[in-house]
Amino acid sequence: MTGESTAQAAATGATGAPPAVRVTGLWKRFGEQIAVSGIDLELPAGRFIGLVGPNGAGKTTTLSMVTGLLRPDQGSVEIVGHDVWHDPVEVKARIGVLPEGLRLFERLSGRELLAYTGRLRGLPGDEVDKRATQLLDVLDLAGAQHKLVVDYSTGMRKKIGLAAALLHNPEVLFLDEPFEGVDPVSAQTIRGVLERYTASGATVVFSSHVMELVESLCDWVAVMAAGRIRAQGPLADVRGEAASLQDAFLELVGANGRDSGHSLDWLGGTR
Repeated sequence: MTGESTAQAAATGATGAPPAVRVTGLWKRFGEQIAVSGIDLELPAGRFIGLVGPNGAGKTTTLSMVTGLLRPDQGSVEIVGHDVWHDPVEVKARIGVLPEGLRLFERLSGRELLAYTGRLRGLPGDEVDKRATQLLDVLDLAGAQHKLVVDYSTGMRKKIGLAAALLHNPEVLFLDEPFEGVDPVSAQTIRGVLERYTASGATVVFSSHVMELVESLCDWVAVMAAGRIRAQGPLADVRGEAASLQDAFLELVGANGRDSGHSLDWLGGTR
């Protein structure tokens, strides 16, 4: 689905409630490089949404601006009807973020990290302890809760980061490559938590370049390439007549039919 009016109507819904995310005319340049080129994007509430694109498409830059981590050169972002830059306190209370290249307080234990995060969020101590215990248990971190985060594996770090992002029960959760470098067991655990979260009516927005993963998880997709949105809408609409989301994605980004080996006739063969 590429029609802006159709996507906007679907994102807003019949009730007239605001979309989870509304992006209008968003631009970001780094020197001469245009990373995000005036995108418009509307993401519906209560859905599992994939922001997909090749490496360098602008996904991380877009999510950084949407979540208030990076100021755009131009444009506006609203989260559940609140402007990210005009009302940052209200927005940050409503979102959870698991960024790429997650930085954690590594000299805290997993439980201490959650306790600290909860206090920063203004949650009562008893409630923080209760939620932390539940999250550590569900994410299979209870046995490592007193271990320093510096000693956590990649999968464990992703899970404790997810626990911190979920602790205050946000309305919208943003995840940048949440399954990157994660073993299959940890990935399945994370997936189960996210599916339970969206089933409650919350919204997940996650970026990825793994089409099979997005197709198995998401019911709404936005395809990004070269800093622009190429398509957005329900998964079935974006996939269209293609056999898979991978095929539709390759067509949308102009990669179908590209021959990467025609000039490598020297590779392999007789030396």
